[in-house]
Amino acid sequence: MTKRFNIVDGLIVIVISIITLSCLIPIVNTIMISLSDKASVAMGKVTFWPVNFNTNSYRELLKDTRFFTSFGVSVRRVLLAAGISTTLSVVMAYPLSKDVRVFPARNIYVWAMVITMLFNGGLIPTFLLIRNLGIMDTIWALVLPGAVDVFNTIILINFYKGIPRSLEEAALMDGAHPFYILFLIYVPLSKAAIATITLFTAVYHWNAFFDGRIYINTLSKQPLQTYIQSLSAQLNLSTLQNMSTEQLLKRIEVSDITFNAAKAIVSMIPIIAIYPFLQRYFITGIVLGAVKE
Repeated sequence: MTKRFNIVDGLIVIVISIITLSCLIPIVNTIMISLSDKASVAMGKVTFWPVNFNTNSYRELLKDTRFFTSFGVSVRRVLLAAGISTTLSVVMAYPLSKDVRVFPARNIYVWAMVITMLFNGGLIPTFLLIRNLGIMDTIWALVLPGAVDVFNTIILINFYKGIPRSLEEAALMDGAHPFYILFLIYVPLSKAAIATITLFTAVYHWNAFFDGRIYINTLSKQPLQTYIQSLSAQLNLSTLQNMSTEQLLKRIEVSDITFNAAKAIVSMIPIIAIYPFLQRYFITGIVLGAVKE
């Protein structure tokens, strides 16, 4: 029996190792490409070590003032979206976690919520709605359409169901208000789940770029992912005329491939920096939020 479990454990380790490598290898390769020269990348010489090491791609990317402007827009977007979406999910999940005997209309609201997760209004109706609301070309066009995340709310609903009812009953006997129970009992006990959905929201809004192209017309208001997705390292006549000889030589050394690799790496840094602080809550929040009474 012990030998059997050891074999199973070994197979699990092998499978997990393969999955981990399949995720890490492309990232490592992208980093090496961004640190290599144009010719080596074009000839396919770059694998897991930079060839003719240089940082020209990063220099060309980071010296652009619009890059930092877009970076600030993305930071504001993530902070607003994470705060609004998490707050709405916390408040919305509390009544929906109640039994039908306590909240008779619970199933109606749950089904209405799930339907919105399965079927959306479509791009054109959403565009018309945002335009009619007068929030086109503002950061609210990026934040408000996804303010209520059904998936995150479902995670919190299931998490709340795992909290002992005796705590709420004791608070009600002492005359506590439902908002008091929610924010002083449920929320402190749900830090793992809340941290998890906050991470989900932050990652989604940081990586989103398509809505920035649809709803934002002013270039200085575009989020980072929209900006770097539209970047190009190709030279044109106007670019050549505004460059010094030294700048021109450096730009020629940068190809679309190395430049795009640098963009991809830079865009991952904030999420990689945030994740370690939420990692200890992440697995706990997913596992406990998946269990219901």
